[in-house]
Amino acid sequence: MMDSQTDFMMTLPPTASRPLAGLTLLLVEDSRFASEAMRLMTQRSGARLRRADTLASARMHLRVYRPAVVIIDLGLPDGYGEGLITDLSRAHPRVDVILGTSGDPDGEMRSVVAGADGFLPKPMGSLAAFQSLILKHLPTDRQLHGLRVVTNDNVVPDLVAYEDDLAQAAEVLAHCHDGRSLDYVTQFLSGIARSADDSPLTHAVAALDQCRHDGKPILPSLSRVMALVQARLSAPSGPRLQ
Repeated sequence: MMDSQTDFMMTLPPTASRPLAGLTLLLVEDSRFASEAMRLMTQRSGARLRRADTLASARMHLRVYRPAVVIIDLGLPDGYGEGLITDLSRAHPRVDVILGTSGDPDGEMRSVVAGADGFLPKPMGSLAAFQSLILKHLPTDRQLHGLRVVTNDNVVPDLVAYEDDLAQAAEVLAHCHDGRSLDYVTQFLSGIARSADDSPLTHAVAALDQCRHDGKPILPSLSRVMALVQARLSAPSGPRLQ
């Protein structure tokens, strides 16, 4: 439940510096690092953010309230985001803006085919690009009338959230016994590594994914990924990107 100050802020009309004021966004995202980046961008844009980390949780949220914007990650612990995108795109009344998000190269095509209005690539650190994408798809009566302050600021979340994501990935890797689990964890690691600009881990995950695609033995590549994850978790001062 909102307190009086939050409630007051959410009833303010959009302004040049807060063009998304008055909007509620639902983010369906399992990565804490990506979610923290989104929280910072929505906060600076004047919007309110709710988060669901699974498809099941998102559907529970949507039974209770109707956000103006829903942003859906394509790879989640309990399934693929395309199904929820399709359901929301066909619902009546329809959510104003439905966006897919992913670090995968084919993420945009998958999102649009499923029925999304647009796509947020990972990493999405540009505040201006984030605001522009949402405003592009909002109905006219919810748009900011007049000029908008465009900033080239990039939003960088705290690496503590990245460490939490790595711990989650390590847990999945330790109990990864089937193709679905491996699909999920490679997609998850690829997204968070790109978002954190962690080049060594990004390349290692890409090599693992390529081995799987080519039908080659994956153990050496999988071991490399696991070693990089553990090295970041065991660093005395937390993950250090190198």
